[in-house]
Amino acid sequence: MQSRVSHIASILSRQRSGKNVYFNFKKKIYAGVAAVSAVVLVSLTFASGASALEAPVGLGTSSTYAVLSGEALSNTWPTNVSGTAGGDLGSYPNGAFTGSGSVTTNGTIFTAAVAQTGLAQDALVTAIGDAAGRTPSTPIAADLAGLALKQGVYNSASSIGLNGTLTLDAEDNPDAVFIFQAGSALTTGTGSTIELINGAQACNVFWQVGSSATLGVGSTFVGHVLAETSITANTAALIHGSLLAHTGAVSLDTNTIVNDLCTEVTPTGSASPSATASPTTTNGGGLPNTDSSDFSTPLFVGLGLAVLGSVVLIARRKRS
Repeated sequence: MQSRVSHIASILSRQRSGKNVYFNFKKKIYAGVAAVSAVVLVSLTFASGASALEAPVGLGTSSTYAVLSGEALSNTWPTNVSGTAGGDLGSYPNGAFTGSGSVTTNGTIFTAAVAQTGLAQDALVTAIGDAAGRTPSTPIAADLAGLALKQGVYNSASSIGLNGTLTLDAEDNPDAVFIFQAGSALTTGTGSTIELINGAQACNVFWQVGSSATLGVGSTFVGHVLAETSITANTAALIHGSLLAHTGAVSLDTNTIVNDLCTEVTPTGSASPSATASPTTTNGGGLPNTDSSDFSTPLFVGLGLAVLGSVVLIARRKRS
């Protein structure tokens, strides 16, 4: 009788032990699955963030124009235009250009309405629509002075002003794009400055202006101005980019305009653009690389860790 009781107790003990092993194994499985899922989720999130880089606004055939107008051009005193993207100046449908003889450029000066400039105006309309339609956007104050902004889309329902220094920080990404949307006017004050740091490039800065733009005396401006109406560059304003107006006139006054393509940049902190720089351009004008290889490495690392976690679980199960 006692031996039978001992036998039954032994059976029950083995059953309880088996259940404990089973439950412990289930816990290990659940913990392992949770850990692997977390790794994969982090990898996918990182990949998604890497692929969310804002694309530049497509300027099309207007990209070769440093200055483009819809209602005549005027220039006072010597103005110098250059750049690897193009130094063309022209207006359409009113092709008149007063003071063109005081302009020096590496491009073409059109003093009458030509089909090429008409096509550039068509491309400008598309570019304005592209820039205006970018979302989501971050609201900005009426005056950008003193701000340090990272890549993205920034919007003001009314006007945008700058009476000081605005810093654009690419965070060591030369493909970083900055898009500013102004519901009405863009106005920069006398001596105002836009500084580029950590790889930011003028070719990737765009200002969509709902009405007219005015650049202050002796100011340093960075980016492509896409104005619905007119643009005025006051005396000695330095522009790294282009001045593109749809329906109104463009007025120049002893300005320097540098319309460069994007370049391969080695970030070195603060680096305000230089009008005398001669950079080496990349193929295709240095457009951002949106290929999936930008984020494939972290994705494959995450999947590799997932496989490694599965192998560890199987090994533990065998030891159990």
